[in-house]
Amino acid sequence: MTAKLNILVINGPNLNMLGKREPEIYGAQTLAEIMQELVTYAGSLNLSVSHFQSNSEAELINKIHSAFGQVDHIIINPAAYTHTSVALRDALLSVAIPFTEVHLSNVHKREPFRHHSYFSDVAQAVLCGFGAHGYKMAINAIAHSVQDTH
Repeated sequence: MTAKLNILVINGPNLNMLGKREPEIYGAQTLAEIMQELVTYAGSLNLSVSHFQSNSEAELINKIHSAFGQVDHIIINPAAYTHTSVALRDALLSVAIPFTEVHLSNVHKREPFRHHSYFSDVAQAVLCGFGAHGYKMAINAIAHSVQDTH
């Protein structure tokens, strides 16, 4: 049996308010509920998932830096930092860990300022508009890419 692939899920600002914040856009589940389901689901695929959320750009950058040499893939929902943070982009590039960008809502159906991402052009994949299921879709894609290489 091969070693489990380690995946870090990073969630940016205001995602701690899921379940309360604009449920018509983001759904009724809390971030804790979404992450618990994801950890269980990933485990069934022999993948190890840890997760982290912060409203602080510096804490998110530090978490990415600490993943260097420890994590095989990052799933990141940068939230509002998607449209503003060159620093988070640079942190992801500095650790050279493949990453998937996930958004709960379809950002392209929203305000024009949400249409630009500082991450999409360097992400392995981008998923948006699938709600919480987007995280599972990312897990599935990672699992299949591992199977394809073995």
